[in-house]
Amino acid sequence: MLHPKIRAFIDEMAKTPAKPQWESTPVEVRANANSRWRSEFLGSADPVAKIEYRFISGPTAELPIKIYTPEGVGPFRALVFFHGGGWVAGNIELNAVQHQQIANESRTVVIAVNYQKAPEHKFPTPFDDCYATFEWVHQNARELNVEPEQIGVGGDSAGGNLAAAVVLKARDTRGPKVAFQVLIYPALDYRFDTPSMIDNSTGYMLTTQAMKWYWDQYLGNDKDLQNPYFLPLITKDFSKLPPTIVLTAELDPLRDEGELYAARLKDAGIECHVKRYEGLVHGFVLMQGFLPEAREAISEIARFIKTTV
Repeated sequence: MLHPKIRAFIDEMAKTPAKPQWESTPVEVRANANSRWRSEFLGSADPVAKIEYRFISGPTAELPIKIYTPEGVGPFRALVFFHGGGWVAGNIELNAVQHQQIANESRTVVIAVNYQKAPEHKFPTPFDDCYATFEWVHQNARELNVEPEQIGVGGDSAGGNLAAAVVLKARDTRGPKVAFQVLIYPALDYRFDTPSMIDNSTGYMLTTQAMKWYWDQYLGNDKDLQNPYFLPLITKDFSKLPPTIVLTAELDPLRDEGELYAARLKDAGIECHVKRYEGLVHGFVLMQGFLPEAREAISEIARFIKTTV
């Protein structure tokens, strides 16, 4: 059953209907996302010691990052976080409350990156930006007051896809160590026939048709469909991956692929904590302004980080 606060939120959104993604330009999709997620929906976060903006050099562009440093002495753990938005929309400001609250509750330095967006920058560019950011954090750990062996990655939705892909590449190429990963309703497979894709196809904010549109914006060419850095769920080897937390929402088209990924991690002997939030929808963790479960999810992530690393 749909959570009553989510029902009220969906009804409020319906007062100012927007064109569906597949009938919109990417610019329109971005503008709609920025305007509809008002500050009262996003809420506010508890304080941290410092928030800093910087630019770092990515493979093809200078990348804006935002660094949240918690209170305390350090060195701290770190979480490199990749925001959602279907690889097309979203930004580090839309996710700012989420990022800051994770930093506060887990006493972790959170580094958020504004990676380049599709379709202007298709796969692998956003992925390459995220991997480069992860490498930069490792290379600059001491300056960031971070313990190099305690750096994890995370993301929500499309950002969960990017985080999972970064973890796979770090393992495959013997890159820097990933201490843990945080996957919030991640997009992991180019399939639209799972029960959650069918049962939750419309009526719960993210639609299956919209998800198909987002994937197609990110897709560079058909060969990408065989690449686990594009589709992490198709990897054949789930071994030697870090401890993981996967959060899903009952009424989310992406629910099943996140839970299947968690199951495959467990089958491979990887420590994996998975939690489904009943009655909730895709994007619920952003709803810090009115949904208690959104803040509970942040606390769940913070507990995972503090007890795992």
